[in-house]
Amino acid sequence: MKRFYLFCNAGMSTSLLASKMQKTADANKLPIEVKAFSDSQMGDIVNEFNPEVILLGPQVKHLYEKVSERYGQDHLVVVIDSTDYGNMDGERVLKKAMKLYKESKGK
Repeated sequence: MKRFYLFCNAGMSTSLLASKMQKTADANKLPIEVKAFSDSQMGDIVNEFNPEVILLGPQVKHLYEKVSERYGQDHLVVVIDSTDYGNMDGERVLKKAMKLYKESKGK
């Protein structure tokens, strides 16, 4: 099971997007777990659950460099496209994340 975890300020709107992404994964029988968290929990969540992909909401894109430095060696770090986020397009965000993950693994 691959873990694609989303992080934003409070986790509220991102929870809705994560839910839509999970529904897409489930409908396509993809072994992916999608969850959303507040960025203040990132250290604990990443250390405990070791997600393959860390997705940052557009509202915390300023954290990208810091998160990439800290976790980029072992995790794919991606900023969610603001248009896809605004549209709450879970399918599109999941497809992009999966594509980037596969490319990062050389598959």
